[in-house]
Amino acid sequence: MPTSFFNVYIRLLRYLQPYLEEVLSKKMLFIGGPRQVGKTTLALQFLKPSTIKNPAYLNWDRNSDKVLILKDKFPLEQSKTIVLDEIHKFSKWRNLVKGLYDKHHEDNRFIVTGSERLDTFRKGGDYLLGRFRYFRLHPFSLTELNKNPSKSDLEALLKFGGFPEPLFAQNESEHRIWQNDRMVKVASEDIRDLETIKDISSLLLLAESLPNRVGSPLSLKNLSEVLMVSQPTVDRWVEALSALYYCYSILPFGSPKIRAVKKLKKLYLWDWSQVEEIGFRFENLVASHLLKYCHFITDTQGYQMELRYLRDTDGREIDFVVLKNKKPIFAVECKSGEKSLSKHIEYFKNRTSIPEFYQVHMGSKDFGSNTSGRVLPFPKFCKELVLV
Repeated sequence: MPTSFFNVYIRLLRYLQPYLEEVLSKKMLFIGGPRQVGKTTLALQFLKPSTIKNPAYLNWDRNSDKVLILKDKFPLEQSKTIVLDEIHKFSKWRNLVKGLYDKHHEDNRFIVTGSERLDTFRKGGDYLLGRFRYFRLHPFSLTELNKNPSKSDLEALLKFGGFPEPLFAQNESEHRIWQNDRMVKVASEDIRDLETIKDISSLLLLAESLPNRVGSPLSLKNLSEVLMVSQPTVDRWVEALSALYYCYSILPFGSPKIRAVKKLKKLYLWDWSQVEEIGFRFENLVASHLLKYCHFITDTQGYQMELRYLRDTDGREIDFVVLKNKKPIFAVECKSGEKSLSKHIEYFKNRTSIPEFYQVHMGSKDFGSNTSGRVLPFPKFCKELVLV
């Protein structure tokens, strides 16, 4: 990233930052999220000076830092706050951070960051139960980029995605190079650290095929035929890519008054700029904004938030339904143009308990009502619902 763009970025207050200081005074702070989403930059804000050259910043990927970690040589006296980056790649990282916290939490604060889902350890026991809070850092969204987002903000996000480097550089050639490098690092480096996958080339083919499957029910059978591997293998690979924040899937929302599909997942990418077709790219962008909203409410307030979609066996569909404590609070349909209200909204409004329906688009028209179904520009939707 050119220096000027980087200087702009590091001065921005990320949406999670106001919530982290209070937590850090009580527990360990875990920050998860995709590679290059800004986790390190966010964590460094708690160090003085806020630079990767600070001795209190230790990265498992750096051999010199790895030696210090394995020898239990942490700068606990030089710095109140210690940042451990990518430490989850160490097989015994849970015991390491537990020991550090239990022994030094009265005098020191600990931040753990990683590009793998740091909550996956919960399946393996209660090593860290009650000792940490976990926050998921998302790419930039419209309202994080600008409290009063405009159509030009939406166009920039659609084109370059929400990751800081390509978004603030806004250079098409550099964007393509960044995407290629990120793909190789996720598939060839991070996957190997997560689990043993021998056929990396086939997994790369899977990752490269996923942008063309965004927004549609994901067929493991079709993917297994294309890649010439078993369905369980494809399923395991998709889960691995999800654990590394490359993609994510949402489940269908059922209702007793409709014949809803119940098993087929829909898949989306954390970097929506990889999606070629503009309509599906816009849908992916909306999905990512809603998922960010759900994760934010869960991580900061503790409510059980879910993002789902609604589809019946006759093919009628609403793109997204947001649930709070298992109850729907609103639904969102995406249209690339300023079209009239979808007939599917009226159909599902009469047959579900969803209280509010929105149809968002990339234009400027605003009509209808929240209860009967409102059609409005997506930037205005983000601002009115106070999406992060």
